[in-house]
Amino acid sequence: MRVLFTGADGYVGALLGPYLLQRGIEAVGLDTGFYRQGWLYPMEGNRPAVINKDLRNVTEDDLKGFDAVAHLAELSNDPLGQQNPTLTHEINHGGSLRLAQLARKAGVKRFVYMSSCSVYGAGEPNAVLDETSPVNPQTAYAECKVKVENDLGQMAGDDFEPCSLRNATAYGASPRQRFDIVLNDLSGLAWTTKQIKLLSDGSPWRPLVHALDMCQAVHLSLIAPGDAVRGQIYNVGSTEQNYRVIDIAKIVAKEFPDCELIVGEQGSDNRSYRVNFDKIQHVLPDFKCVWNAEAGARQMHEMFKRINMTEEDFRSAPYTRLKMLMKHRQSGLLDDKLFWTYG
Repeated sequence: MRVLFTGADGYVGALLGPYLLQRGIEAVGLDTGFYRQGWLYPMEGNRPAVINKDLRNVTEDDLKGFDAVAHLAELSNDPLGQQNPTLTHEINHGGSLRLAQLARKAGVKRFVYMSSCSVYGAGEPNAVLDETSPVNPQTAYAECKVKVENDLGQMAGDDFEPCSLRNATAYGASPRQRFDIVLNDLSGLAWTTKQIKLLSDGSPWRPLVHALDMCQAVHLSLIAPGDAVRGQIYNVGSTEQNYRVIDIAKIVAKEFPDCELIVGEQGSDNRSYRVNFDKIQHVLPDFKCVWNAEAGARQMHEMFKRINMTEEDFRSAPYTRLKMLMKHRQSGLLDDKLFWTYG
C-alpha cells in the first residue's frame, strides 16, 4: 500500500512515518515546514521522504499513484485557531475538503482524516459522550473538524472510503515535541521549574491518548476492510483515560516527586468533556491503547533526563505551535495568509 500522509514534520507525523514504514506501508510525507526547526532529540531508524509543499498548493498530480491519504496537516490546536478564525476555516476546512476532492479525482480510495474530540466542546457535567452525541464546538479549530467530518461523510461511496478519527488530547514524546498540550506541558514545568502550576482549578475533563496510539489507529484505519471504515466517525482513545486536569497534574507530580503542585481558580476555558471509546473496538477490533498517562509521564521524564532538557529548550518556539508561527510572521518569513514569502 502506498500512502501519502500530510503533516509529516509535525508532532504526530514525525512518529507516524516511521511507524508505517516499519509495518510495510510505502509512506511518503507532505509538509510545508512550519515547525521544521525543532528537533528536540534525534530520531532513530528510517524516515520517509517528505514533499515540501503547502497543503493549499497540492495538485491532483501530486496524489496520483497513492492508494490512501492520511490527513494530519492543519493549524493544530484551539488557541492557535482562535488567532485568526477566518484563516483557520480557509486552511483547516477549505484546505482539507479540497485535498479530499483532489484525492478522489486522482483515484485515491482510502482517506483517513485526523479529527478531534474537541468537537464535543463543553459537555454536560455528568455525561459521557460518544459518536451519537451532539457536537458542541467552542472554537474555530473544532468547528472546522465538524465541517470536514460532514463533508467526508457525504463523499463516501464505492470509489472513496473516508473515515474520521476523533482523537483524544495527545501526549507523549516525539522528536517534533509539543509542549502546548496538557500532560506534556505539565511534565515540562515539573522538570524545568520544579512547579506544576495550573491556571485553573483543574476540574475540566480531558480524554487523553498517546501519540503512538494515534499512529496505531491511523495504520489500522488504512488497512481495515472498506465496509468497516467507509463514512465512519470514531473516537480514538480509551474510556479509562478520561481524566480531570487536576488528576493529570497529580500523575505528573507523582512522576516528578521533587516538584510543587499549585492549583489555580476556575478558569475561563469552558471546554470539558468525557468520552466513550467503545465504537473503535467494533470498527478496528485490533486497536488497543498501549499507553496510559502514568506511562506517558514516565516516558517524558526519561526523555528529559536523556537529553538533559533545559528550561530554554522547554520554552523554545518550535515546541509551541502558536509561538512558532508568530515568530515566522514577525520575521517576515510568512505572510498574513501563512504562505512562505521566499522561494
